[in-house]
Amino acid sequence: MILEIAQIFVQPGREKEFTEAHVTAIEAVGPPPGTLSVRLTQGVETPTNFILLAEWTDLAAHERYRETEQFAQWRAAIAPYVAGPAAVQHVHVVA
Repeated sequence: MILEIAQIFVQPGREKEFTEAHVTAIEAVGPPPGTLSVRLTQGVETPTNFILLAEWTDLAAHERYRETEQFAQWRAAIAPYVAGPAAVQHVHVVA
């Protein structure tokens, strides 16, 4: 299992719209193939800071997903609200 951690900064005042766009897009296209879970979290001290946590079966599953129309649709849905490129990293549990 690989955990994707994507830090997404949203334009101030557009946090609710971003969240709604994310939820609507995921519901419309379905869960990404190869995911075990997907959660979107929002910063308490910095509400424009969102962290997307996605558990993937393996890194290859995430890499394949990034080439799909499903990913393109999700990305297009959230793009109007994002303040810049996301910082993405992959980690695995070691203990």
